Amino acid sequence: MKLPVRILLALLCAAMVLSVPFVVSSPRLLEDAQWEIIDEIDSLNSDDDAAFLSWLIPAASAEEKQYSLPVDTTPGMKPNPKLFTKDGYEDDSIRVQIETREGKKKNVIWRIAWVEIASPTQLRTAYVGKSVRADSTAYLTNIVPNYNAIVAMNGDNYSNEKAKHSFVVRMGEVRQKKLNKQKDILIIDENGDFHTFINSEGADKFEKKTGHKIVNAFMFGPALVSEGKVVNVKRSYGYNFNPEGSQPRSAIGQLDKLSYVMVICDNTTGSDSVGVTHKELAEFMKELGCKEAYNLDGGNSAIMIYNNKIVNNKKGGERDVTDFIYFATAVDPKEWKK
Repeated sequence: MKLPVRILLALLCAAMVLSVPFVVSSPRLLEDAQWEIIDEIDSLNSDDDAAFLSWLIPAASAEEKQYSLPVDTTPGMKPNPKLFTKDGYEDDSIRVQIETREGKKKNVIWRIAWVEIASPTQLRTAYVGKSVRADSTAYLTNIVPNYNAIVAMNGDNYSNEKAKHSFVVRMGEVRQKKLNKQKDILIIDENGDFHTFINSEGADKFEKKTGHKIVNAFMFGPALVSEGKVVNVKRSYGYNFNPEGSQPRSAIGQLDKLSYVMVICDNTTGSDSVGVTHKELAEFMKELGCKEAYNLDGGNSAIMIYNNKIVNNKKGGERDVTDFIYFATAVDPKEWKK
C-alpha cells in the first residue's frame, strides 16, 4: 500500500472509531462497529498493512468477562459499598433500580426493584435454617446481610405449615417434589428462566420434557402471569388467603432474559388492612412487562430489603420467615475499580 493511501485510510479509520461513541448509544453496537472495522483490516492483502491499522482499534477481540457464582447456598460476592445509591446499585455484573410508585387505590403504594444480571447464578435463594429441610424461622433483617444481598425479598415461607410442603427446591437442593393440584408452581431453571405451572400440572415432568434443570421451585402462588397473559385466580386458591381481599402482597416476575422485577404492595398504615387483590397484583405485574409472574407470601411477611435496609412500610412489625430470594453481585472484591 502506498504511503499517501495508507495515511488516508488511517485517518478515515481513526475518524470512524472516534465518531462511533457519539452516534451509537449501545455498548454492544459499539463493539459491533469495532468488529466491522477489524474485519476490513483482516481483508487487506498485506499483513504489514493490517498491523499498521490495528493499532487504531481498541482491543475488542478480548473475550468478554464471564461472571458466575456457585449454584449452592453460599452467599454471593460482597457488593462494593461505594456503588450503592438511594435508588440503585450497578457494577459490571448487575444493575438494580429501586422505585416507589403510588397505587390507583387509596393508601396503596408499590415498592419495585428492577434487576438485570449477567449470570443466572446471581438470582439466588436461601433459607434461614441449616438445611432446606429445616423448619427454622427468623427475621430477614438478621439473615439477609450474611448473604451479601444487594436486594432481597421474602420467599414462600414453605415450612410454616406441614400442609404446605410440596414442590420445593432451593439452589438445586430438593426438599420435596410432591404435586398438589390446589397450588401453582414456579420453576426457575439453570438459565434463570421462569416457568409457571397452573394447578401444578406438568411440573413433575419439567426436566424430562425440556432437558433443563430445576434450580429453584416455589409452591406458594398463585401464578399471576403465565406466558404473557394474566392468570385468572380462583377464589378457592390454596391456604384460604382470600385472593379477592385487599392486603399487602409480594411477587416476583421475569421481564426478559436475565431481567426481573420484585414487587411489594405496601400501604401507608403498615398494617394488613390495606392492599390489593390477587387480580390487581396480577394486572400490575403484567403492566410492568412481566412474561411470567408469581405471588409469594404476603401480609406482614411481605418485605423487601435493599442495602440491608427495609424498603417497604413495616410499622406493623417484621414477621419471621423461613426463606428468601435475593440478587447478588458476581464481581470479586479484588476486581473493584479503584
